[in-house]
Amino acid sequence: MRVSSGINHPQRLTPGQLTLHSVRTPIGIFDSGYGGLTVFRSIYERLPQYDYLYLGDNARAPYGARSFETVYEYTLECVEWMFRQGCPLIILACNTASARALRSIQQKDLERIAPGKRVLGIIRPTAEVIGQYSKSGVVGVLATKGTIQSGSYEVEISHQFPEISVHGQACPLWVPLVEAGEHESEGADYFVRKYAAALLHKAPEMDVALLACTHYPLLEDKIRQHFPEKVRVLSQGPIVAASLEDYLHRHPQMENQISRGEKPVFYTTDNPESFDAPASRFFGQEVRSRFTDLSSRHMKQDLT
Repeated sequence: MRVSSGINHPQRLTPGQLTLHSVRTPIGIFDSGYGGLTVFRSIYERLPQYDYLYLGDNARAPYGARSFETVYEYTLECVEWMFRQGCPLIILACNTASARALRSIQQKDLERIAPGKRVLGIIRPTAEVIGQYSKSGVVGVLATKGTIQSGSYEVEISHQFPEISVHGQACPLWVPLVEAGEHESEGADYFVRKYAAALLHKAPEMDVALLACTHYPLLEDKIRQHFPEKVRVLSQGPIVAASLEDYLHRHPQMENQISRGEKPVFYTTDNPESFDAPASRFFGQEVRSRFTDLSSRHMKQDLT
C-alpha cells in the first residue's frame, strides 16, 4: 500500500531520546482479547526496537459469534481509539476482525478518519506464504466457527495459490480451553484429537495444518501429537512478524514515523487485574495492563 506523501513525519526517535515531552507513535496491536498476544509475542521478538501499544477488547469478547456488522463497529471503534493514542500503523492480530472488518475499514474509513495511517490484518500475510510449505497441494485450516464460516482463508489462499485445495475445520472448544488455562491438561487431549481427526478425515492428503486462531499456539504441542509427521503445523505469529518486517522495509515513510526505545504498553477494556495473568501466559512475559473505556482521547504516557 502507498503511504500518503502529504503528511508530516515525526522525527525518528532512538533509544534515550524519548522524554516526558516526546510524542510516542507506537505500532498498535489489536485483538478482541488475549489471542493477539501470541502474534504480538512473535512481532516483539523479531522487531524489539519499536514502541508498541496493545489493546484487548476483553469487555466485548469473544467477537467470533457476533455479526459482521457488530464486529466491524467494535473493531472500528478500537482502531479509532488507537489512532488517537498516536499509532500510525495498526495490526489487527485477530482473525475474526481481519475477516469481517479489515476490508471495510481500509476501503471506507481510513481516508476519512486517518489519512496516511494504515491498518493491516493477519489473513493475507499467511495466505501469501502458505503455498511455500505444501508439497501435496492440500492445506488444512483449524479455526473458530466464525472464521471457517467466513471462508476468508479459502478466498485469500485461492488468490495466491489457485492450485491449492483448502479444507477448514472449526474447533469451537479450543478457545475456552485455552482461556480457562486447561490447555495443558489431559482433558484437552480429547478435544484436540477430536478436531484433528475430523480434519484428517476431510483431507487425508494434507501436509500443512494452519492454526488460524491466535489462541491455538498454546495448544500447538498437543496438536502436533495428533497429526502424522508429514503434516507441518503452522502458527501465524512468525509469519505475521516476518511480513511486518518486510512491510516496514518497503515503506520507509511509515517506518520512520514509529517511535523507539520504550517498553510495550498494554490496555484492556475490562479489569486489568483479571487481564494480566492470562495475558502474561499468552505473551510469554509479565504483562501489566491499564484500563480504557475507549472514550479517552489521550493515554497517560508512563515513560518511567
